[in-house]
Amino acid sequence: MTKLQFSPPWWARNPHIQTILPLFTKVKKPHLKRQRLELDDGDFIDLDWSGIPVEGEPIVVLVHGLEGSANSHYARRLLQILAAQNICALVHHHRSCSGVTNRLARSYHSGDTQDLQSSLLMLQAQFPNCPIYAVGYSLGGNVLAKYLGEQQHASLIKSAVVVSAPLQLAACATRLKNGFSKVYQSYLIKQLQQKVYDKLNIPDLSPQMPLTQADVAKLTTFHLFDDRVTAPLHGFTGVDDYYARSSGLPYLSQITTPTLVIHAKDDPFMNDEVIPSQNQLAPAVVYELHNHGGHVGFIDGGTPLKPQFYLEKRIVHFLFEQGQ
Repeated sequence: MTKLQFSPPWWARNPHIQTILPLFTKVKKPHLKRQRLELDDGDFIDLDWSGIPVEGEPIVVLVHGLEGSANSHYARRLLQILAAQNICALVHHHRSCSGVTNRLARSYHSGDTQDLQSSLLMLQAQFPNCPIYAVGYSLGGNVLAKYLGEQQHASLIKSAVVVSAPLQLAACATRLKNGFSKVYQSYLIKQLQQKVYDKLNIPDLSPQMPLTQADVAKLTTFHLFDDRVTAPLHGFTGVDDYYARSSGLPYLSQITTPTLVIHAKDDPFMNDEVIPSQNQLAPAVVYELHNHGGHVGFIDGGTPLKPQFYLEKRIVHFLFEQGQ
């Protein structure tokens, strides 16, 4: 069996180049068909399909990161590669991430596995003979890891890959308050703040929101935002309760589905607390820790204008080429 190796080119050994360059070098957006899945609580999630399911053939579910979507660079690349191999795939959008505001005051969070389960149950019902594979990125990777650990043998997923997941949420929130990482925090917080403003401007939702327009601008860190918005809207007693109950790290030891977890030591979103020890890994989990790679980067060749990536090669190899 061929073992893939990751080695970044000399010009991409900086973690911020690994993290930022993919944003500016996206491949062409693939053609996608949208399906709206109505949820039991009256809300919805949108699924963007690439390809048409074929009886007995696999379906790959992509679970994007914080404020990501089918338009994210990593989603575009994997969808393009899977399409070239005639493998059907879809992007599971978290609530409000498909370009349309969701109907309820609540939104999505790092430990929300129920919406993913809703998508998987729909796939199982509509395509019972199609094996389901899954790839989760960043926040979506944490959700996927938590889902697999919760469900264990009841998991609807045949094999999975978890990329750059913030498996210890409190540690990651602290990391993003320091150094250049504050730039990433600011970029993402502004998007989250805008979504809160949008809901505060909806008459039916505004009374259900746990804060006012004036409060939103003060929420300049993930810790503050999660304490004032994420926790109360999703049934947690506060930010510490949310981070403790939603972190994926404790679930890695419970996973029974073949799962690859990929991290980079230089990921600017994380620190060493997200790195599991060997006794925190179930036998079904393969863990890869690279010295370089940034956050959902892993550029391994090409040029700065047209980089090439280790991620998609590794994902496809793990999911389909090991005879699992």
